[in-house]
Amino acid sequence: MTEPGASPHPLAPAAGSPLSRAERFVWLTARVLEQRLFAFHFLHGTHEAVEAALDAYRNDDGGYGHALEPGLRGPVSQPLHAAHALRVLDAVGRCGGQRVERVCHYLTRVSTADGALPAVLPGQRGYPTAPFIPVVDDPPGELLATGPVVGLLHRNGVWHAWLFRATDFCWRAVESLREPHPCEVRAAVAFLDSAPDRPRAQAAAGRLGRLVREQRLAALDPDDLGAIAAAPGHAPGGHHLPHDFARSPGSLARAWFTDDEMSRSLDRLAAGQREDGGWPSRDHRWAPVPALETRAVVTIEALRTLRAYGRFVG
Repeated sequence: MTEPGASPHPLAPAAGSPLSRAERFVWLTARVLEQRLFAFHFLHGTHEAVEAALDAYRNDDGGYGHALEPGLRGPVSQPLHAAHALRVLDAVGRCGGQRVERVCHYLTRVSTADGALPAVLPGQRGYPTAPFIPVVDDPPGELLATGPVVGLLHRNGVWHAWLFRATDFCWRAVESLREPHPCEVRAAVAFLDSAPDRPRAQAAAGRLGRLVREQRLAALDPDDLGAIAAAPGHAPGGHHLPHDFARSPGSLARAWFTDDEMSRSLDRLAAGQREDGGWPSRDHRWAPVPALETRAVVTIEALRTLRAYGRFVG
């Protein structure tokens, strides 16, 4: 039993280490959800604590709202919130069961005629929304919203009727990419890394990798970012580096880059930790509170990526 007044997470990182600095940033700025996630990943916290924090964002329709995705404020359920919730459940090994079944029912109801997910439904109107997120009357289905969700559900062995048409949509979208935005490439990789048809996924990833290099979508020399333009929709300096596409060594996107290119990319990621202990977000700046919430999410992702590549320093 924990002694009164003692920390519930006694395995504290070494003082002054990148993890210790990140921990301080999280305790100072993050929501309870990110605090619980940080504790789960780095301080032997529990998945029950993460799930309890996530439940605060769940709505009766099976979706999630309440600014779970920081750029969308307000209570209404949105596909981007549902995707965020599934990422959280996946991160703690709890992406299954009735909880995910309810999410899939919600996704079925909000999908477009071609089985895909729109990023934002028009019910968002009237609530604060980040200026770079459009709200339209009849939003189309998008690979950006659909690909990561479909890939995540396949990775966890989830089978639901919604997945069949959504998977077909993702194949069509990925294989038709010709001049993709880097964020579309990331969504495609999230799908391909777990798509059931592995030969087809490997072929699609190979073609996509050639596009990334030919169209200079990745900054291969982090010391010369001025050599390529930042991706449309991102602030200056918001370039995509190799690790942004290959989040782990097992990703199909890892084959797109040489060992030296990946090493320099990870060096840049490690060096990107700010004085306050957090990592910056490449998104447009918005109001201070959503910006801090986003940075907490990005900080945990950065630490997990570094650990996946053996660069983690506790």
